[in-house]
Amino acid sequence: MFLPKCVATVRPGSCIIRRMSQRHFNLPPACFDTDYLLNPANRQAIEANIQHRKGIGDIQLVQRINEQLCAAPQSESERGTLQAQLDAELAKLPNRTHPAVVGYGTEPRIIERYNEHAKRTDRKYFQFGDICKRMNLYRMENLGNFTGHRSYYLTDELAELEHALICYAVESLRQRNFQLVTVPDVLPGRIIESCGMSVHGERNQVYKLHGRDGREPLCLSGTSEMALAGYLAGRVLPADRLPQKLMAVSRCYRAETSALQEEKGIYRVHQFTKVEMFAVCQPGQSATVLEEFRAIEVQLFDQLGLHFLLLDMPPCELGAPAYRKYDIEAWMPGRAMYGEISSCSDCTDYQARRLGIRVRTGQEETFAHTVNGTACAIPRMLIALLENFQNEDYTITVPEVLRRYMGGKQLLRRRKVLPELKLTKRLVQEDTF
Repeated sequence: MFLPKCVATVRPGSCIIRRMSQRHFNLPPACFDTDYLLNPANRQAIEANIQHRKGIGDIQLVQRINEQLCAAPQSESERGTLQAQLDAELAKLPNRTHPAVVGYGTEPRIIERYNEHAKRTDRKYFQFGDICKRMNLYRMENLGNFTGHRSYYLTDELAELEHALICYAVESLRQRNFQLVTVPDVLPGRIIESCGMSVHGERNQVYKLHGRDGREPLCLSGTSEMALAGYLAGRVLPADRLPQKLMAVSRCYRAETSALQEEKGIYRVHQFTKVEMFAVCQPGQSATVLEEFRAIEVQLFDQLGLHFLLLDMPPCELGAPAYRKYDIEAWMPGRAMYGEISSCSDCTDYQARRLGIRVRTGQEETFAHTVNGTACAIPRMLIALLENFQNEDYTITVPEVLRRYMGGKQLLRRRKVLPELKLTKRLVQEDTF
């Protein structure tokens, strides 16, 4: 897509001027729903939504800046400054919230419980870290000279189990007509922000790469959802080819950390492998696609034999981009807690408006909707599997659906660091000359 060096367009009825400048890559300017967001009649509803969403954004500031733009004429420089401020504040506003979840308060609603019989409390269960130390399957301590805090090595059969989980998830999605895409781990900051994650300030989850000499900042991707959305940026997709379903296997990088005892070990780490689902669709399809993603996740974890909860999340847990989000929390008996292992979100046109992803029906174009979901996030899946399927003889039972990816292996056993040494008598004969 060719972007002219300086073009100004005025949208009737909104007093909004769009300014486009030559970029290092072809990301179109964001196009916010200004007819709704800048209408004073909607201010109260938008403010209520912001409060429900942990106070993300400031609609009063947005509308005040717009009033300044619509007031007395300013110089081109002044208008450019105001427009940049307006765009920055519009970008902070969260998506709307599905009416069904507005009244949830701060607690999720449990939709269904799966495999409740698997939640056993009749014996002692060890935590993942203790199991792995006993079995010599991973290493997390003393890594400061390599990759720092919250880093880890998976070895031997634990690494095999990671590979099996990836193959299991990918093959399951392939059977549902997902297209496999290999994505970059390094992305422009604007792609990440357009997907709903901030790259500014000291307290954020994004790793930034330095040494770009003032050019577009590059960052490590927090999830392949960002790269998949960026792959479609600026495209106009024929309606009859949607929904388009993509998947990716990638490393994910998060600068977040935690001092909570229940999140120790590899529960919350700085890098991990994940199989991600992503779909772009027509506006009327995203609710159906979200239910499809939810059903896929439920089936993946149900076939593993895990006990888990399916949750409809409240507004305060949706982040900025999601219109509706489902979480799945698996029972982790070693920790005696439920831990999130997956989620899926309908982002409606939040990401598409910021990335310029459109749908063409005949001669008409509208913004697409996007949906994302986690098919398999490795560290927490390993925690759930090892803690649930540990045996009293210090072995781990491999779920049946994973055995084909591990050469038929049914049990994970303790790996010996050194071979056993046996004392044997040796008869030494002196050489004679």
